Amino acid sequence: MERNNAWLTYSAQDMEGLERINSSYKACLDEGKTERECVAVARRMAQEKGFKDLKDVIRSGEPLKAGDKVYAVCMDKSILLFHIGRKPLQEGMNILGAHIDSPRIDVKQNPLYENEELAYLDTHYYGGIKKYQWVTLPLALHGVVVKKDGTTVPIRIGEKDDDPVFAITDLLVHLAGKQLEKKANIVIEGEKLDLLIGSRPEKADETEDADKEEKAAAKDAVKSQIMKLLKESYNIEEEDFFSAELEIVPAGRARDCGLDRSMIMAYGQDDRVCAFTSLFAMLDVENLEKTACCILVDKEEIGSVGATGMHSRFFENTVAEIVALTEGESELKVRRALQNSKMLSSDVSAAYDPMFAEVFEKRSSAFFAKGLVFNKFTGSRGKSGSNDANAEYLAQIRQAMDKRNVAYQFAELGKVDAGGGGTIAYIMANYGMEVIDSGVAVLCMHAPWEITSKADVYEAYKGYMAFIEEM
Repeated sequence: MERNNAWLTYSAQDMEGLERINSSYKACLDEGKTERECVAVARRMAQEKGFKDLKDVIRSGEPLKAGDKVYAVCMDKSILLFHIGRKPLQEGMNILGAHIDSPRIDVKQNPLYENEELAYLDTHYYGGIKKYQWVTLPLALHGVVVKKDGTTVPIRIGEKDDDPVFAITDLLVHLAGKQLEKKANIVIEGEKLDLLIGSRPEKADETEDADKEEKAAAKDAVKSQIMKLLKESYNIEEEDFFSAELEIVPAGRARDCGLDRSMIMAYGQDDRVCAFTSLFAMLDVENLEKTACCILVDKEEIGSVGATGMHSRFFENTVAEIVALTEGESELKVRRALQNSKMLSSDVSAAYDPMFAEVFEKRSSAFFAKGLVFNKFTGSRGKSGSNDANAEYLAQIRQAMDKRNVAYQFAELGKVDAGGGGTIAYIMANYGMEVIDSGVAVLCMHAPWEITSKADVYEAYKGYMAFIEEM
């Protein structure tokens, strides 16, 4: 069942819409390289579209009615958006869900040290990465440092043209004979992913009355110089690292890829390509029959755990608040609202790569420019850990996509027994709602720089709009 290449179907008007969506998408990728930054972007855009903070609505005691728009934020790392429809909430919602965390390298809580007059930050990688891909790249430092008095100091170094960047070093090829004999998963080991951040020592006090402690400190003069710079620029002390969340990500902005500018190359497209297109769709829909919900959640790359992951009760508790403000407080209506909902669990899919054709089953692969990808199931080793969507639901999805002329395709994640993966779909399916995995095909998934097709980004936006309005 061949699918048409979407580029061949576009009118001039379609091309204008495609470039508009992709320009907005690239801007969001540049602004949101961490989950905190993504939430800040989503909150700002939602407020510009008339969404109100649910906390303010609860505080005011005003009921919610059809057409109202609210959002709720959890610990600045996850956000939920609701657009209230005309039908009672207990009849269910149309839910778009995606995750905004991406594979990266995190800074440890006692990270700063000096070794042979080079200063480093000790690290621990986050999510599934090929560690060797992260060496010798220009890297940026993003996150927050929270001082004991509660002051939050934002950190974002390496993105401006005049900013310094950082690096993880690798062994020169001239001395790498034994290294190159190692398996790829240990060519670079986790404890060797420390970030090089400085090499200039602070000048020691040469006066006769310089005390012994100052002279002793000269042995860590590079580290001392780094802390001096951090104190001057951010007013933070070394112990403030204890209460910091600092993420190491590739430095640089999202770029058009290819002579024809048909693709986007950027960090974090898994899963922000689904998150931001879902957000765009959520902000653009109007006059809804059923309530729409957009979930942008944290921690998917490490199992959706923790207070900001999909396994937490944040979503369920927020739905209870929405029910109370629309239909009156009722545990039964909350359960009905969840069970009667329908969801697209939006996460990226592996794009067919002819350079590595041996791990793909071509008939069941996702291709660039063939549109939004639907995965009836994910998982591995016999669909283990998968939500396997119902055939009846797939038929409804097909009807909605065809009605709105959305290009789409069905795929699996590689050959049987070649590997596998999962999403948040199975978690939401626990409520008894209809859920299917959907998303955008990506080349180089989980690499520091990933590649998507602009056509697929545009079709994802169209598909998410169709789902909210037609299901």
